Parts: sequence; structure tokens; C-alpha cells
Amino acid sequence: FVGKNGACNVAHKNIREQGRFLQDVFTTLVDLKWPHTLLIFTMSFLCSWLLFGMVWWLIAFAHGDLDHSTRLQRDPAEGAAGSAAGFVPCVTSIHSFTSAFLFSIEVQVTIGFGGRMVTEECPAAILVLIVQNIVGLVINAIMLGCIFMKTSQAHRRAETLIFSKHAVIALREGRLCFMLRVGDLRKSMIISATIRMQVVKKTASLEGEVVPLNQIDIQMENPVGGNSIFLVSPLIIYHVIDKNSPLYDISPMNLHHHEDLEIIVILEGVVETTGITTQARTSYLADEILWGQRFVPIVAEEDGRYSVDYSKFGNTVKVPTPSCTARQLEEDKSIM
Repeated sequence: FVGKNGACNVAHKNIREQGRFLQDVFTTLVDLKWPHTLLIFTMSFLCSWLLFGMVWWLIAFAHGDLDHSTRLQRDPAEGAAGSAAGFVPCVTSIHSFTSAFLFSIEVQVTIGFGGRMVTEECPAAILVLIVQNIVGLVINAIMLGCIFMKTSQAHRRAETLIFSKHAVIALREGRLCFMLRVGDLRKSMIISATIRMQVVKKTASLEGEVVPLNQIDIQMENPVGGNSIFLVSPLIIYHVIDKNSPLYDISPMNLHHHEDLEIIVILEGVVETTGITTQARTSYLADEILWGQRFVPIVAEEDGRYSVDYSKFGNTVKVPTPSCTARQLEEDKSIM
């Protein structure tokens, strides 16, 4: 259901209301893949330049600027006489669609090479100038915001939040516990970090209803209590397998026969440097749970500082552990 990289193995098919995605265009753009985003980024500017380039060309054509520019190119003396007679173009130095397109780029990106400019001869040209500037600002805000959000997406920070490859089941304080290790590779911390676990498996109700992905929350404990963790160094998070646990009747003999058993771990928190909420996910299948092992210590004090050896992050060692279910272990204790 959830991969080691946190990706959910779910395919959404036969979505009939595709229009809902267009109601939230910004999120749709952010969710697109990079090639598609860059294509839309380029085409949005190019199409707006072409559109307004056509508008500027039509304004020049309607006002007769193109005819006057043609006469000026063919006969400079005649063009000078025409200028002296009082002809003022809407936009100076527009001779063709190419020059109108270049002027459209200059207006929208405020380059201004100085060869072309709007005159006060045509109020329509001034109105188009205002509209193009507003449209250009809107496109800049949307597209640059989209690029910024894609480069600072929360799952990028989750790449440096790591989980142990395997989970273990062993005794802790005389009780069978499901344990895993979590750590943060960055020095900048995750603020208000919380962690929770769920068991996902196929179940059937008393009425015969089959639930293919039944999600069951399981109570977990950590060294600082509750679901909040202070992730300044790697921590071992554990779940006590008691009578309320979905793992209560699992033994090492039948553990690997539970093919539909999957334990999902979700870590959430606020990135200290950006203030963006991030989430890291992983899961453990039945064959990724090691019975009768525990994690080796990786934190040591060196030169007055605590040192973390990440080369041993997922290492485990065998420890004496009863080969029975948590139910049988509690019944044996009650008899004793």
C-alpha cells in the first residue's frame, strides 16, 4: 500500500469529474511533472507575446503606421516630408509583425531598448499597454509562484527523514514490542514532530462485508511519551503488543504467513527553516519484520559531544525472545 519511499501504491481510474482539477489550477500546475510545468511556463509567456504582438500589429495597421513606415523605407525624403506634415504613429518603428512582436516582448518584460515606444496619438494603444502590463504581472505571479512551490515542496524535506529498513519484535520491559528506528539527517530540526502507526490489512465484517484496505490505528510509545517526538537524534519508536494490538495473536511461526499484513508509519512536522509542514511515510511488510532482534546503539559521547554513527542505523542483533504470541506470553505470566 505504501512504498519504502513513501509513495502510495494506488491508481485513480475512471474519474468522470475532471473539471474539478481546473477549479484549482494552481495546485494542478504544482502537481504536474517538471517537463509539463516548464512547457506550460514557456508557452504561457510565448502565447501572450504573440497575442499582444498581433494586437499591436492590428493597431499599427488600422492607424496606417505600416504604410507610412513602408514609404519611409522606400523614400526617406518622402517619409521626412510626411513627418513634417504632422503624421504621428501609434507606436514608433513598427514596420511589420516581427517588429510588433518585439515591441510586445519589450512591453511585457519591461526591457525597453528605446527604438519603439507608444505615442499619445492613439488612446487604444495606451489601453492595450495597460492591459498587457496587467496580464504580464498575473502570468509572472502565477508561473513564478508555481516554480517556487515545486522547488520547495514538502516531500523534498522528507528525503532526509529516514526509517530503518526492517522493524523488529523483541522484549522490552518484559513485554513484546514492535520497534523501528527513525532519524533526521539534517541539522535543522523538524518542529512539533509527531509519529503514528497504522496496520493495513484485508478484513471482513460480521455481515460479510470485505474491506480490502482496513486501516487500524495502533497505539505507540516513544522515549518522550505521546505521539510527539524530539527528533534531534535517531529514536527507537515502539508499540507494545497487548490485548488491544492487531499483532496480539502473531507468533514468529505464522508471521510470514500474513501476506496481507502491512504496518504504515507516518512522520509529520514543520520544517524549521521554511515553516512548511512535511510528511514522511514508510511501511513494513510481514517479511520485513524481524522477530527476536533489536537495534544496536548508534549514539556515543565523544569529546564532550554526542556522535551518531549512521552506518549502523539499521543494524540489529539477536536477543532472547519467546517464540510465542503476546497472548500466550501474558497467559503464562498470569499462571506464574
